[in-house]
Amino acid sequence: MAASVHGGRTGNLPAESNAFVGRRLELSRIEGLLGTARLVTLTGPGGVGKSRLALRAADAAKGGFPGGTWLVDLSELRDADLLTNAVAQATRLAEQTLRPLLDAVCEHLAGAPLLLVLDTCEHVLDECARIVQELLGRVPELRVLATSRQPLGVAGEHLLTVGPLPLGERDDAVALFAARAVAAVPSFVLSDDNRARVAAVCDRLDGIPLALELAAVRLRGFPLDRLLEGLDSRFDLLVSPARPRPARHQTLRTAIGWSHELCTPLERLLWARLSVFAGGWDLEAAEFVCHGGPLDPEDILTLLASLTEKSIVTREGEETAVRYRMLDTVRSFGAEWLTGLGEREAVARRHRDYFRWIARQGEAEWLGPGQRMWSERLTADHANLRLAMEACLAAPEPETALELAGTLWYFWFACGFAEEGRGYLERALERAPDGSGPEHSLAVWAHRLVTVVPDDLEAAESVSAAYVWLAEERRLPVPALPLTGASLAVRGESARSALLYGSGAQAPAGDGGAEFFQLLTLALQAYLLASQAAFERCAAVAERLRADCAKRGELWMRAWGDFFVALSGIGLGRADEAVGSAREALAAKWRVHDRLGAAAVADLLVAAQATRGEPELAARLLGVSGRLWHTAGLPQLGSAGTTVFRREYERRLRALLGDARFATAVREGRELDPDAAVTLALGGARAEEEI
Repeated sequence: MAASVHGGRTGNLPAESNAFVGRRLELSRIEGLLGTARLVTLTGPGGVGKSRLALRAADAAKGGFPGGTWLVDLSELRDADLLTNAVAQATRLAEQTLRPLLDAVCEHLAGAPLLLVLDTCEHVLDECARIVQELLGRVPELRVLATSRQPLGVAGEHLLTVGPLPLGERDDAVALFAARAVAAVPSFVLSDDNRARVAAVCDRLDGIPLALELAAVRLRGFPLDRLLEGLDSRFDLLVSPARPRPARHQTLRTAIGWSHELCTPLERLLWARLSVFAGGWDLEAAEFVCHGGPLDPEDILTLLASLTEKSIVTREGEETAVRYRMLDTVRSFGAEWLTGLGEREAVARRHRDYFRWIARQGEAEWLGPGQRMWSERLTADHANLRLAMEACLAAPEPETALELAGTLWYFWFACGFAEEGRGYLERALERAPDGSGPEHSLAVWAHRLVTVVPDDLEAAESVSAAYVWLAEERRLPVPALPLTGASLAVRGESARSALLYGSGAQAPAGDGGAEFFQLLTLALQAYLLASQAAFERCAAVAERLRADCAKRGELWMRAWGDFFVALSGIGLGRADEAVGSAREALAAKWRVHDRLGAAAVADLLVAAQATRGEPELAARLLGVSGRLWHTAGLPQLGSAGTTVFRREYERRLRALLGDARFATAVREGRELDPDAAVTLALGGARAEEEI
């Protein structure tokens, strides 16, 4: 999946997993509508191919959107209040912001024509309508392409109804069935001999793409004649007369229901239990959540393989990173069966408890060699963590939500989800206003950790200004240091909190939190020593931090050790060494999705390259750091003249380069997409190559 933001950004549209068939007329109409309308909504029943059509149209149109084409998949979203978070995350905006998140999103999206694809809006329809109206009103360059079973009802909305594929022996429905049949059975050939029977299958399934794809897979076990007979004999059986539905919905349920009927009893049971997952899952999760009764954990891998073979489940990834998922329509069918079995509550509770356990495991191992793995694993399971969080908030015991929200401090803080984490922590704390105990203490500490308030910036800027005064008084070689960003990134809640609480403050409960607190104390000590120009002592503390992290195999906090080693190197006149340490810090921060930390390190590289006598590169990096602060959700730290550090280096570099060269270099850096910006800062290497 491509991913970049602003200045050369392309977006995040997924690659097509198989050939796209037909829909030429619809694609042409969407192209025309996107040229004149700012909101285009594709409507139609489930399974008719709205999502696939929208993605194809967005991919075809991306050349006209230099700001990128961005997919926001809402099928996994259960809480409408998180819709703005979903847009922020899809467009690579970190959620660490001092302003309402919607304001930050609007600013983030502004600047170049871009296309936002909101897929599967119907289950959060009202909030979608509100957010789309806000975005269109405040981001004039924006176009929105939405898919929904119902119109959004927003002023200016243009609707395009997506129907089934055209029927007939030479039409798209037959072409789609044949393409999928060849994928399922390579020996299948569409010929004059079987074309009429294929057309009959397509007619029986009303040309609905999902139904055709499910039926084509059945050719692995049935010849074409049997397939057609099976559809004829099962239609009335599989559609309950007690629950009348629209004809197309009945047809789709027939196709899914037949797939269900052809599964073994254990496969059906697993299908039903898998429906509790939001998004995808891995084998371990399926074994824990779905076992019980006749379903043994050791059988689940084989059953998943069988469901994958029957196209009920999709397998993604390779080797240790294998994950599975189901289409939303197929999941909904399984959920109905789970309810009918009377198991929904019990299986949902196992899902909740599994992800509570995962959160605890991640916390215990976060400050160790598995840190990258946990960052990627929890990001992949983000939708499931949200579902577990909502289940905990609905539980009668408030401690359950406090524990999970607090235990995930490392995910909220280090992986770019501070805004969402703060929302969950506040909801959990509101349920226990007079709370006490370790769960409450952990949640309070985690809330401080993920919350930035204006006072934090003011305090950090005061420290930066004090350093500038000190540098002038002592005639230090470095006139300003990037202390504001560093103070926010290594805060206990901020630099101010370090002064208030000191190293004797109580650590939060939990092994992971306690270890983090110890390492954070060293980082804060290094920060305060740097602010006093005590660079030798700062370097010593930073080396101790690096050594403690190295013992654990830890990456995220070690990067702050690298940061302060580099900062001390600049202060001690060892700029070449400082560049190496700063690049190590940046590579690590980018690899674990710490956007705020990456922006702070980019500021440091500005000072290092300027000190080395590379003013043009330093000016480009000033533009890079501005872009990264924007991506981190704190654009005010990357705007011209807004911090003590930026004002000083803008003045210094402008004097060395002249106004025109300085402005050009800064613009070149700022217009890079984030991945390219980080590559420039790393001297041409990618983040993965540096660590």
